[in-house]
Amino acid sequence: MLTTRTDGTLVQKLSATRAIMPLLMQTRTESAVYFEQELDVTETMRFVDAWNEANPDNRITLFHVYMWAVANALHQRPRLNRFISGGRIYQRKGVHLAFAAKKKKLDEEAALVTIKRELPEGASLADVAELINSDIKSGRSETPRPEDRELALTQRLPQFMVRIALWAMKLADRWNLLPSSVIAHDPCYSSMFVANLGSVGLDAAYHHLFEWGNCPFFATLGRTRQVGNRVVATVKYTFDERIDDGLSCAKSLELVKAMVESPQQRVMAPVKRAA
Repeated sequence: MLTTRTDGTLVQKLSATRAIMPLLMQTRTESAVYFEQELDVTETMRFVDAWNEANPDNRITLFHVYMWAVANALHQRPRLNRFISGGRIYQRKGVHLAFAAKKKKLDEEAALVTIKRELPEGASLADVAELINSDIKSGRSETPRPEDRELALTQRLPQFMVRIALWAMKLADRWNLLPSSVIAHDPCYSSMFVANLGSVGLDAAYHHLFEWGNCPFFATLGRTRQVGNRVVATVKYTFDERIDDGLSCAKSLELVKAMVESPQQRVMAPVKRAA
């Protein structure tokens, strides 16, 4: 088995307990831990309104603020930006977030398009908003993307051939032989997959982790709701506990919470990486 990958670096000097966990628990399904977080977004929504009034060409929503906060947290606490491959733990190269959007906004029958976006260290909220808005615009266009062409091809092939191809690709991935051209745009090879359920008026829900790819985190951001004089939103996480311990994960998500709830205090602050 090769130990070098295009998307990650093998983590050395793990504790014996951490190193054996991918061998004891071989799938993300059996390694999943569930966590719920309530966000007080009263000040956040005021900030969003003020931002949009001042920046009509680069508008944001709570989703943009959340993605910005997650990207910063993953850069600051890189232990959470790891994944499992072939029973080994790797440090992911870069922070890659994936999400889904409707081809046609607010059209219940419209197809979903999945988007994978790398967010560089130190990216400002304005940078994140511009990148995500551009991705959504591109995803909703009629111009086919590489992943669209690949999916279209699977529809033209017999099902048994697709099954064989997927089995071969999973085996190649386990042995770190999957081409970077496949990994580069596949949203299942990302740091976190985020579903913005609030954009369609739904509450947060726990989502399964995919066995395909190596994404160890799934988050669903629910709709905002009034609770007394506060505006709140719930996020529900599904986390592959093999990559890091629960305490470290909880502290990282507290950082996300702090950034989402007070973006006006942090939007210009420099990023500080954890030791």
